[in-house]
Amino acid sequence: MTPTPAIRRVTDWLVRGVRNGSANRLPVALFAVLTLGVFAFIAIADEMAEGELRKIDEWLFLSLRTTGDSPQPLGPPWLQETALEVTAIGGFPLIMLTLAGVAGFFIVTKHYGAALYAVLSVGSGALLSQTLKQYYGRPRPDLVDHLDTVHTLSFPSGHALVTTVAYLTLASIVIGFLDNRRARIYVLAVAVLVAVIVGVSRVYLGVHWPSDVAAGWALGAAWASLSWLIVHVLTLRKAPDPQDEQGT
Repeated sequence: MTPTPAIRRVTDWLVRGVRNGSANRLPVALFAVLTLGVFAFIAIADEMAEGELRKIDEWLFLSLRTTGDSPQPLGPPWLQETALEVTAIGGFPLIMLTLAGVAGFFIVTKHYGAALYAVLSVGSGALLSQTLKQYYGRPRPDLVDHLDTVHTLSFPSGHALVTTVAYLTLASIVIGFLDNRRARIYVLAVAVLVAVIVGVSRVYLGVHWPSDVAAGWALGAAWASLSWLIVHVLTLRKAPDPQDEQGT
């Protein structure tokens, strides 16, 4: 089915200012991450709903506590403070401020598609997180006192999911403008590292079960890959724009 001129104009505007990395291998990699992420999330969710993960969750959870004194997390006091500061990276206010700053930069530089892509990907990821929390209704861990304030349910971890979506989405935009392979790998590695340490901090602070975080990582990677794949496909279908050629 041939898209109408109106639909083509909308899709062309969406991807304007967004560039691809490796056009040949990227779709395969994104589809693989999408498939594996969804499969992993469903598997974890099923096991969690059946109570099969309780023992593993408790063992991993308590492994971050001082032996014989489970309420006390491992490490010196400054490590707790560091964990609180790290976990704030995945908090809603900081994610929104970062997203607003990045989107504003793309708008000022007339990369409107990149700005819209970032907002839609991260915004929909946050909405997905809250919807799933209400659906599964899993309570927060009750083995120790929480070292961070929480107001929502536990599964999946919103910090892990939204941080993964946000930083992978921003990394995907940056990677599109980089020709150096090492630079692209570095940007992607930083995004993954941020998502990992934020997720670990949630377990360390006693506010999430490990399976909450694992599910958040899996679905976050899948959602970011889906968003990236959609934009990649639209970019390939976009007719060459003279203005884009002049701006490169």
